[in-house]
Amino acid sequence: MKIYEIGTGYTSIPSKIGAATEIVVEELTRAFLTQNKDVNIIDIKADDREINNLPILEVNVPKFLRTTDVKLGIMHKVKRIVYSIKLAKYLKKILKNSDEKIILHFHNQYNMYFFLKMSSEKIRKKCILMYTNHSYIWHGEWSEIKSIVKKRYFQESYCMKHADFIFVLNERSQKNIISNLNIDKSKVFLINNGVNTKKYKPLSNNAKNEFKSFLHLDVESKVFIQVGSICDRKNQLGALKLLTPILKENSKYYYYFAGGIIDQEYFDELLKFAKEQNLLNQVKYLGELKPGEELNKYYNIAEAMVFPSKQEGFSLVIIEAMSAGVPVIINDDLQFILANKCIKYREESNFVSLINENIFNEKKHQEIKENIRQEVLSNYSWEYVANEYLKIIEPRKK
Repeated sequence: MKIYEIGTGYTSIPSKIGAATEIVVEELTRAFLTQNKDVNIIDIKADDREINNLPILEVNVPKFLRTTDVKLGIMHKVKRIVYSIKLAKYLKKILKNSDEKIILHFHNQYNMYFFLKMSSEKIRKKCILMYTNHSYIWHGEWSEIKSIVKKRYFQESYCMKHADFIFVLNERSQKNIISNLNIDKSKVFLINNGVNTKKYKPLSNNAKNEFKSFLHLDVESKVFIQVGSICDRKNQLGALKLLTPILKENSKYYYYFAGGIIDQEYFDELLKFAKEQNLLNQVKYLGELKPGEELNKYYNIAEAMVFPSKQEGFSLVIIEAMSAGVPVIINDDLQFILANKCIKYREESNFVSLINENIFNEKKHQEIKENIRQEVLSNYSWEYVANEYLKIIEPRKK
């Protein structure tokens, strides 16, 4: 059984920024390799790819399309389409020259849609099509997302209707896809995201204090962090509003946030609010943090990650923070399997009391940190997740 993990073309693998799907492709491939599976990554050509030991096959695109557009503008769409067309031709060539059954594992609607449209039924019979749905939109109530799906996710709907296996990251998405796309439930499987527990791990107190010193923070400073693209959906402004009473209590309490700025107006609005509340000295934008060691250091100096996102599939940063032993505070409306290990708030009015009970209570705080780290080690390593994929695929491969 030959597996091809398909990079989306958003940015090259290994990713230098917090590109969640690229991280999934990389880590899932590494996990398959540890289980001695025959696997390759197919990815967009990169002139500056980091040195790595991954089995990567490159799809060439014009040089001007090899940059990463974090704002997801028109050039991003052009890049996705060009890469997807080139990718489809590349995959067809692989299939034509292969005598064995091949698994193509797609993670992006553009990539799979163009492959389906450009390949014959005869060619497609030579492969098993897997699609993991990473899109947050399917997490919503159908009455609210139906028109958006029709306008912007019709390609994804088409892909899932033609996939042999569909993997989703939360139960709401699973329900929407089965019930509203009329897809056989035997094809739709709930799967978790994983985390590299060796990259994201608790650091010693000395290491934390050294990093705090590097950042010109006192040892007794308390940092609340949020990681994710800067936009209304991720709700950084909501996080700052929740934290405002706490930050005003002590000038050594801080809100740090990191991620690509998708919406500049939203970013400016957040800073305007911070200024109005006289909190600019306690609010710090970190920019794009490199995944791995650098990001892990920031997780480790945080008391908690505040994550009031409005919609998610299964955010990698949540499980990364937990793997680093950092409690995560989420809106009660977010639904995914690991959500029951998060600290949930329903009303803004009880947010401060949750912080006092779970974060500023030293004994409870330490207990939560130990429990979430153990939960991640037991059930959310990439090796564990890769095995969950294989347990579904291998008994049913054609």
